Amino acid sequence: MALVLLLSGCGINNIPTYDEKVTAAWSQVENQYQRRADLIPNLVETVKGFAAQEQETLTAVIEARSKATSIQVDESILDNPKKLQQFQQAQGELSSALSRLMAVSERYPDLKSNQNFLALQSQLEGTENRIAVARRDFIQAVERYNTELRTFPGKIWHSILYSDLKPRANFEATTENADEAPAVEF
Repeated sequence: MALVLLLSGCGINNIPTYDEKVTAAWSQVENQYQRRADLIPNLVETVKGFAAQEQETLTAVIEARSKATSIQVDESILDNPKKLQQFQQAQGELSSALSRLMAVSERYPDLKSNQNFLALQSQLEGTENRIAVARRDFIQAVERYNTELRTFPGKIWHSILYSDLKPRANFEATTENADEAPAVEF
């Protein structure tokens, strides 16, 4: 009985607990990406009605959404940094296409005044914020998990009981020059 009490308070369950938190945090990132992908067809249809001349931008959004949703995502993506980067890059391309679409709305006053477009634009902005929060939570979960694998006593438990669990790759920006503030010109 004393051994069970001793082991229960020494962090023996931290590694699988943190591993599950990483998986759950990644699921939330995917959930937010899916929310965005579900909103885009509605946004595109609304914009088509008001800005048919911007077909190139709309086509770019549709293609980027298609590419972003065509990548098969499952739990194995977390263990494959290359697949994770490809997924992130496709999501970055979609974000870029959506930015161009928002710029289109600035050029067309009728589009800006349309309540449906404004509602969808607000939903997309909220979704982008949710994605950022989900990414932050994922980064924190990976940090905690990887730290547990590298520090005492987690390092001991990892080598004895959980040697099949590997450190997880963290989220990385895939958009070129993402570390620089964008220049806004009017």
